[in-house]
Amino acid sequence: MLKPFAPSLHQVETVLTLSCPDRVGVVHAVTGFLAEHDANILDSQEWGDPDTGRFFMRVHVQGTPALAEGFRQVAERFDMDWTVHGTDERPKVLVLVSRQGHCLHDLLYRHRTGALPAEIVAVGSNHDDHEDLVRSYGLPFERVEDEDRIAELAQGVDLVVLARYMRILSAELVDKLPATINIHHSFLPSFKGARPYHQAHERGVKLIGATAHYVTADLDEGPIIEQEVARVTHAHTPDQLVQIGADLETVCLARAVRWHLEHRVLRNGSRTVVL
Repeated sequence: MLKPFAPSLHQVETVLTLSCPDRVGVVHAVTGFLAEHDANILDSQEWGDPDTGRFFMRVHVQGTPALAEGFRQVAERFDMDWTVHGTDERPKVLVLVSRQGHCLHDLLYRHRTGALPAEIVAVGSNHDDHEDLVRSYGLPFERVEDEDRIAELAQGVDLVVLARYMRILSAELVDKLPATINIHHSFLPSFKGARPYHQAHERGVKLIGATAHYVTADLDEGPIIEQEVARVTHAHTPDQLVQIGADLETVCLARAVRWHLEHRVLRNGSRTVVL
């Protein structure tokens, strides 16, 4: 007779993510290990990339806190890059913003309501426009005039979010930062640089969009996490495109940040796999 799964007060929920060379037996080894350790699988997603020969997997389980200790042998056997995180963890996040505050407003609201599983430790800006807003949420606001100050604020932080921070980060600073997510105000790779919606209007586009991506030393070339688009017509003015674009940016950035915090985004060379 099969033994029913009976959750105990000592069991926790954990997310296991991994990538490795794709070969027979990976899923069997992972699920077999979890079964042996009485870890109940709540959700499992996997994908094998036929182009790179890499296999990606995310498993949400209910099991013992010591789950990660025994998994190391399985990981070494299959040459895995892997992480284990408790779902009750709240990664520390630094948000950077300039003058346009729509993405910041949205992130702060989601943070307060618990929709963003993170701890925003500070908001930094090269302007004072949003200081009162940030402090109304009970969060520290920091004026950042140089990259040294950004590096100081990012110490001990798990994620940096550029919520329409309009200064280009140097390659030296990018190397010092943890994972950093940017929201780009266009549907990359089109219309880079200044005034993208005006560029789009001049070209008579029928779709506009926003792109959330990881920051690398190459400007706007980092792995894309999420994109959002809206259909527009010849009748839309540049200002209307800006308004539509702001909505797209807000949704796109929030989704990308949440997926990262939930350990759903795995790197695949210059691309990402979102499970």
